[in-house]
Amino acid sequence: MFRPANRQKTTASEVPSRPELTLVKSEPLVEPRQFLTRGTPAFRRATIALFLSGFATFSLLYCVQPLMPIFSQDFGVTPAESSLSLSLSTGFLAFAIFGAAAVSESLGRRSLMFISLLGAALCTLICAVSPNWHVLLVFRALEGFLLGGVPAVAMTYLAEEIEPRGLGGAMGLYIAGNAFGGMAGRVVTGTIAEFFSWRPALAAVGILGLIAATGFLYLLPPSRNFTPRKGFDVAFHVKAWGGHFGNPALPLLFAIGFLVMGSFVTVYNYAGFRLVVAPYNLSQTELGLIFTAYLFGIVASWAAGLLGDRIGHFVVLPAGVLIAALGAAVTLAPSLPLIILGIILVTIGFFVTHSVASALVGRLARGAKGHASSLYLLAYYLGSSIAGSLGGYFWLADGWNAVVVFILIMLAVCLVSAFAVARLARR
Repeated sequence: MFRPANRQKTTASEVPSRPELTLVKSEPLVEPRQFLTRGTPAFRRATIALFLSGFATFSLLYCVQPLMPIFSQDFGVTPAESSLSLSLSTGFLAFAIFGAAAVSESLGRRSLMFISLLGAALCTLICAVSPNWHVLLVFRALEGFLLGGVPAVAMTYLAEEIEPRGLGGAMGLYIAGNAFGGMAGRVVTGTIAEFFSWRPALAAVGILGLIAATGFLYLLPPSRNFTPRKGFDVAFHVKAWGGHFGNPALPLLFAIGFLVMGSFVTVYNYAGFRLVVAPYNLSQTELGLIFTAYLFGIVASWAAGLLGDRIGHFVVLPAGVLIAALGAAVTLAPSLPLIILGIILVTIGFFVTHSVASALVGRLARGAKGHASSLYLLAYYLGSSIAGSLGGYFWLADGWNAVVVFILIMLAVCLVSAFAVARLARR
């Protein structure tokens, strides 16, 4: 008597020549993905850690923005040249994102993000003791290059590890960290520079960056849905990047990132030059406090993520662009309270748009999500670098009025792209 063999979960197909026999073929066992779910300690630790990474990235990156008028005076450079202290950082960051996304496939998400945050914080400390303008620019460029290891990898980690139902909220909280860091970096440097100088101001932000990097390393859970690739396969990465352009919605999202970020940075780059002279004559501390408008961005990014999950990303996305455009138009008013209101609206609109667009990139990308995130962020930071510097030439041509015209043109194209993305994604 034969005892039947214990079978694993199988599929069966009949053998044509012997109908009475059955060929049993074992299916490879595929382990289910283990997502971090809302309400668990691991989910909370991951979101707090990525909040810290966003805080450190934006505080280190944008801490020089309120110092641009000081750089212009101390180093004898034009407003457009002083903007290089930021534009070089964002430009190098944009291209470093490509390499970072590829390196993270081998090195791992967590390790690369920590090394990047640590290196950038040290660069900021070196900038604080730079002997001249050119040395400062060199280390600001290096800092941007190092920070390229954070944004794309953080977005990828979220897309891989967070349950789909909670992705919008988690992405919104990460971008809220960006907003809080951007505000804190600007307020800290603006306030300290008022009472001391720009050097201790940068040193303070560098120390904050070191603390945030340490907290990030301690809190972030290891990846559970990521398997490192051995070696560096150039053909694989090129194919992965190129493949995303076959999805017609993704290039439009990349364009949205470029345009909305370019508009946002242009507002903040040149508002300071307008407000430190007559009739406003704001001090560095008062100018720095205007950046508390980022508090509205913190709430807006979190709310946009939740609203996108509930009422639809394609409803929230164009709404964010329209809010930013309204804000830019309001800044044309001569009244200081209205100018501040306009900056707040631009900030809200920017963070709503960016939060939703970031989540859509993760959702609409068909595989190789890290490469899709890197393309989005390449466009995003190129918008900061290119538009942020171009705005200086508009400022020189006709002051704030010309700057606002430049911003509204970019946002008009952004709005058209948002409607086009919605139409394509629904096909």
